[in-house]
Amino acid sequence: MGHVKIYGHTEFITARRQQISDAIHRASVQELGLPEGKRYHRFIGLDSADFIHPDDRSAAYVIVEIHLMSGRTDKTLRAYLLALQAALEDYAGVAPNDLEVILLETPPARWSIRGVIGDELQLPYEVNR
Repeated sequence: MGHVKIYGHTEFITARRQQISDAIHRASVQELGLPEGKRYHRFIGLDSADFIHPDDRSAAYVIVEIHLMSGRTDKTLRAYLLALQAALEDYAGVAPNDLEVILLETPPARWSIRGVIGDELQLPYEVNR
């Protein structure tokens, strides 16, 4: 389970919404083993006045926050970050200098999904890998 927030300039993320979503999902399925049919992506477009960033970032600057259940190894998370970087550049045209990814991990006991506490939930994939 991964819940994703994508922040960026409204014009850019509106034009590239599907490519960005597909890139993130490809990396999530490939590196984390998340189910192909499960996608939880929220796009938050910001006007320039509300999205202040350094001058060396372009109009394609994107911040991606991904909420995950904790338990994965550093090796898995590093591989995931590298896959995200590559996929977002290859499929969505987001250059490395225009990308920031933040992985936020929360223990399964602090999730509630479909009325079940996360540490009691039977998931179709392995979190501890």
